[in-house]
Amino acid sequence: MQFEVLTLFPEIFSSFLGESLIKRAIENDLIQINLYNFRQHGLGKHQKVDDAPYGGGPGMILRVEPIYDALVARDQHYQSQNLETHKILLTPQGTPFNQEKARHLGQSNKVLLLICGRYEGFDERIRSYVDEEISGGDFVCLGGEVIAMMLIEVISRLVPGVLGNQLSSQEESFAERILEYPQYTRPPVFDNIKVPEVLTSGNHQQIEDWRQEQALKRTRQQRPDLFKHT
Repeated sequence: MQFEVLTLFPEIFSSFLGESLIKRAIENDLIQINLYNFRQHGLGKHQKVDDAPYGGGPGMILRVEPIYDALVARDQHYQSQNLETHKILLTPQGTPFNQEKARHLGQSNKVLLLICGRYEGFDERIRSYVDEEISGGDFVCLGGEVIAMMLIEVISRLVPGVLGNQLSSQEESFAERILEYPQYTRPPVFDNIKVPEVLTSGNHQQIEDWRQEQALKRTRQQRPDLFKHT
């Protein structure tokens, strides 16, 4: 699984890529993540990438030329390796990201090229040069880097070998559009709250039935919108 991130702030990713399962997956060649600063395609000696919006308004807008030139450069780079890219613009206007989209992207044999915005957004013409737009949710971040990390982490978890137990990715929340069942560990009693007896019974069928019941109950109560699709 290969990811390419176009960002003005590649240093933001240093701790994300250097810790935990993502670091291990990179070391084991299960995933590859390349960071590409598109400022190197900026205009003039100051490598300018933004400008004031036509018609007035607050803030600055990312210009089309630096991002277009970066996309062309990365396409040529991967074409030399007989690889294609799937270009994803990370923007609040995009399709909301979910587990189904993660599974779809995880099955791609193309390099997932994630384009992170900043400032007040993209020049509209940039949308003409991407394959799709994805949103992290109904909110606005300072930039697309946090959303890129989210996509990388969610998709990477589906790559065989990234998780110690692949069943984890199949049973967790949203994998089947049902929230995860309650889980407990030691101690058996804390602040007068006991672990449900069924979990310590040793009866695996009863445990499985209880977990399914609790997962459906939690979904009905907390996310009825998901339950409608189950």
